Amino acid sequence: MNLVEIFKDFSSGKSIDSPTMVRVLEDVFRTLIKKKFTTDDNFNIIVNANRGDLELWRVREIVPDGEVTDELSEISYSEALAVDDDYEVGEECYQQLFLEDFGRRSIMAARQTLISRIMDLEKDELYKQYTERQGELVLCEVQQILKREILVIDDANGRELVLPRVETIRGDYFRKGDMVRGIIKEVEMRNNNNPVVIVSRTDERFLAKLMEQEVPEIEDGLITIKGIVRIPGERAKVSVESYDDRIDPVGACVGMKGSRIHGIVRELNQENIDVIPYTSNTSLYIQRSLTPARVSQIDLDIEGRRAKVYLEPDQVSLAIGKGGTNIKLASRLVGFEIDVYRNNEVEIDDVDLEEFKDEIEMWVLESFKSIGCDTARSVLELNVDELIRRTDLEEETVRNVVAVLAAEFDDVDGAVPSKVAVPKVTVSAPGAETPTLKVPTVEVPAAEVPETAQDIKPTETAVPETRAEEGEMESPVDEAFVEAVEKAAAPEEE
Repeated sequence: MNLVEIFKDFSSGKSIDSPTMVRVLEDVFRTLIKKKFTTDDNFNIIVNANRGDLELWRVREIVPDGEVTDELSEISYSEALAVDDDYEVGEECYQQLFLEDFGRRSIMAARQTLISRIMDLEKDELYKQYTERQGELVLCEVQQILKREILVIDDANGRELVLPRVETIRGDYFRKGDMVRGIIKEVEMRNNNNPVVIVSRTDERFLAKLMEQEVPEIEDGLITIKGIVRIPGERAKVSVESYDDRIDPVGACVGMKGSRIHGIVRELNQENIDVIPYTSNTSLYIQRSLTPARVSQIDLDIEGRRAKVYLEPDQVSLAIGKGGTNIKLASRLVGFEIDVYRNNEVEIDDVDLEEFKDEIEMWVLESFKSIGCDTARSVLELNVDELIRRTDLEEETVRNVVAVLAAEFDDVDGAVPSKVAVPKVTVSAPGAETPTLKVPTVEVPAAEVPETAQDIKPTETAVPETRAEEGEMESPVDEAFVEAVEKAAAPEEE
């Protein structure tokens, strides 16, 4: 029948298997029979989903005329002969029913019921299928770009998936028809229990799948990814371990001249990826996680899950990284709170100029490095005029660089003061009021002060006589000093 063929086409478009379709059709038509005959006990429904055939048969026992007590289960002999001349009393009469016998309204109601049942099955099948595929890599085609999400079509089966904006990498730009890769993150149940498949490009598992695709040793199980942490679009750290001593896990993941890792970096919009070898030695693991910095000493607090890391001054900026990304990722990778100190145990805060290459052009950074300024602090310690003179750069360029570097440290004034102000002492002109200066008192040990005037030895330098004239300020200390000198010189005059 044409109706059954339509149902068959509808079900095939929804990817429902034949046994399930047969069961659904039987349930729908039994419901249709119940509405007309109040029961479906004496009815057989035969459905061939492959050919689209549907047969409805009513089965009743043949009884002599006038002895019918239940019309639902019995039929008179004369009515049975009208169906087939070969029937006899006591046999079962099989009478075929057609959809037209149920009426147009009943058929339309059955169609709506069938569509509803198939849609429910489709939701269940979609939820089950993609729940089992969580974490798998999918290739999708961009169908529609909305404000908060991007609708994509699974290239494998044509299902509609959702790529939220928050699950995209910084710098991702898509147009309709573009092909995009991601992983199946989860399946959400939204309005009216509709399953929505969420695709992500920021999940750590996305990087793991890309590495598995690019590195055959990972796919074969010779190398295992022990941990992945990411700041999407900026930096990532991956720890790997090899089960074959002949295989270098880091070298295998990076490839010859970076051939394997470069493809992943391009897919992730130039995200920096640090691949480090895994070890069960916690101190060594922390040291490796802080690459490219070289650690001098590590103090561990296993119970508190904290680590104090001491480095040389020139390694501190490498350990922290731009915006603290390197040390944040290292802490997440090893599961320890890491505190960075100089070797003199003074906590520092500086960033290497290389970390600003995304915001400042490389040739500008090279100009600053050529004058010995390798870190942000070393640049901010010089004033703008000095930087312009030494780098031979334009003033606007230098000021922009200083603003970017100063913003990294969240300074209140937008810059780090380059010099410490020294208070000046002003000498007043004659006749002006002389300010009073407080001179700190210096205590002299008693052993160094001569007890008598005889202890003062005359020197070859002549001591001029000093007299206190009338009207001048008298100083008892000066008179005593002069008197002592005169007494000391008296024997020489005789």
